[in-house]
Amino acid sequence: MSKAIYISTTEKHSGKSLFVLGLMDLLLGNMDKVGYFRPFIDDQKDNKLDNHINTVLTHFNLDMSQEEAYAFKRSEIVTLLRNNDTDTIIDTIIKKYKALEERFNFVVIEGSDFTDDSNINEFNLNVEIAKNLGIPSIIVSSAEHKDENTLSSTLQLAINTFKEKEVEVIAAVANMIDHENFDSYASELHKVISKNTQIYAFPRVKNLSNPTLKEILKALDGRVILGEEFLDNQTGSFGVGAMQLRNYLEHIKPNSLVITPGDRADIILGALQANISDNYPQISGIILTGDLVPEATIMKLIEGFGHGVPIISVKQGTFGAANSIGNIKSRIYAESKQKIQRSISIFKQHVEEAALLDNLISFKPEGITPRMFQYNLLQRARKSKKHIVLPEGNDDRILTAAARLLLNGVVDITLLGKKEDVERRASKLNLDLTNAHIVDPISSPDFDDYAQTFYELRKHKNVNLDMAKDMMVDVSYFGTMMVYKGHADGMVSGAVHTTQHTIRPALQFVKTKPGVSVVSSVFFMCLEDRVSVFGDCAINPNPTAEELAEIAISSANSSQNFGIEPKVAMLSYSSGKSGKGEDVEIVKQATEIVMQKRPDIKIEGPIQYDAAVDMSVAKSKLPNSEVAGQASVLIFPDLNTGNNTYKAVQRETGALAIGPMLQGLNKPVNDLSRGCTIDDVFNTVIITAIQAQDL
Repeated sequence: MSKAIYISTTEKHSGKSLFVLGLMDLLLGNMDKVGYFRPFIDDQKDNKLDNHINTVLTHFNLDMSQEEAYAFKRSEIVTLLRNNDTDTIIDTIIKKYKALEERFNFVVIEGSDFTDDSNINEFNLNVEIAKNLGIPSIIVSSAEHKDENTLSSTLQLAINTFKEKEVEVIAAVANMIDHENFDSYASELHKVISKNTQIYAFPRVKNLSNPTLKEILKALDGRVILGEEFLDNQTGSFGVGAMQLRNYLEHIKPNSLVITPGDRADIILGALQANISDNYPQISGIILTGDLVPEATIMKLIEGFGHGVPIISVKQGTFGAANSIGNIKSRIYAESKQKIQRSISIFKQHVEEAALLDNLISFKPEGITPRMFQYNLLQRARKSKKHIVLPEGNDDRILTAAARLLLNGVVDITLLGKKEDVERRASKLNLDLTNAHIVDPISSPDFDDYAQTFYELRKHKNVNLDMAKDMMVDVSYFGTMMVYKGHADGMVSGAVHTTQHTIRPALQFVKTKPGVSVVSSVFFMCLEDRVSVFGDCAINPNPTAEELAEIAISSANSSQNFGIEPKVAMLSYSSGKSGKGEDVEIVKQATEIVMQKRPDIKIEGPIQYDAAVDMSVAKSKLPNSEVAGQASVLIFPDLNTGNNTYKAVQRETGALAIGPMLQGLNKPVNDLSRGCTIDDVFNTVIITAIQAQDL
């Protein structure tokens, strides 16, 4: 199930707070612990609390701090975007969200507020955040200044944009619909919006859109004359008191806001008198314009009225003040108890709560996003820190990655090489390797023991002690022996050495796991919107049907161990029964072997690559398959196909290829490409550490 929902909007002043408050109330009525999070907020003056966060945390009494509830301020986002540093934005948001995910049963994520009319970049950023968090969305749009066609089209366009980025949209919310047009708008929404998207229409509610006296005070930079304790009064209609009192009284409505020059004592006193009269409705407040206040004698009389009417003086003229008040976009504050309760009530009236709750709880995300996958790898590696040996301590990429790993506290590191050479190179690269263990195999106190152990293990292959000592000088053999003896939990090499040189020692004495006869490899291919497992792209040139089946089973296990639901596609140049030939038969036989040995694995084969990953192709070629179109594990028929395909995908799409990760060994030893990057080394060490945790 999904543990979060992303509430996004199509424009500013959409009224999404109403939906957030109602949803929080619904969730807290059905779950023990619900969290709240905003990826970024507006910059606040004088270090004040963000109003959205303060309102939700205060009203629902959430066990969270303000700092936990957001990731960035708007100015920080602007700076990072200007520097094209979206990686920091996404990585930080994921980190903050995951911390809440661990504490709460569910997290409501409220997208950003739009601060100007150029909304497209901000809208796209919200889409990108939801995509990388791997959670569904609910989109809110306002009906203000839109006819029913425009509103429906706006929502459907937003839904399409989210879905193009593989973000599922659970519901579309149309807010602030005028009562007289409510039915026609609702009807049009159901005609236009996708059938699998729930639709909720909310009417315009005046007492939510009208400002409180506190908001007016702030917007007009006024000063309180009387009744400061009643500034949370909600305004209804407002009118200018410029006519004779006898005429003005006819215009007073419930919760009217009286706007009048400060020297109109007749209007002020008449309004206050009407407020306490049973024959007139109560007023919400009085705004005195022109920076004028009644003289002392009138003030003394006014002070005697009381009865909860705040009086505010402003500098603007009467009609200027009225226009300014009319332009105020009201907000919901923590103190706005009436607004909050009214919002929740509207939500309950217009939302099928049981259906929405069921959709939220039962939603199951497809796959895992690359950013989330990498974050999960880091967090998992940190939970049980392992010791990894890197034999190629003379390579700059290895040293740089080692420094990053140590800085992140992910693993303990041993570098093989002469201490003075490693330290000199690290100094030149300005790297901190203080916490790394640096071991020169020849001068190591373990050298003789390692040589003796190797001799005992390989003497049946005519290896004598002198030969064993010669072998232990080789960093690949020495590093592998560290793993064998338990002095390190895993080894990563291959930045300088060949694959054969790296894995030969492991095959000689680390050996394969019981029941495994084939050592194979997988790459975790971090594509734009998903992570796929490619195997075998590094070890076995031309596997038999039995070997191919074993590769598929090992790859499915690896996929499961790394949080990716295995749906295995056995790749070939034909799908189903469409082709014949020796190569197709091998894939077909391998698929049948997997089905016999592991009936729990979802598998399809033979199948072409496009039918494996593209649902539209899958529907035409293998319409009844539960793997076609959604394969997460792709098994290539031979090394030539696999190696070229992974490199083509990597280069042409910009995908990050993590690996290769070797499968089937008793202890983790992993090989790097000689063209590897620092990131490749970093990621391969992390997956090696995770493999070691599972032993």
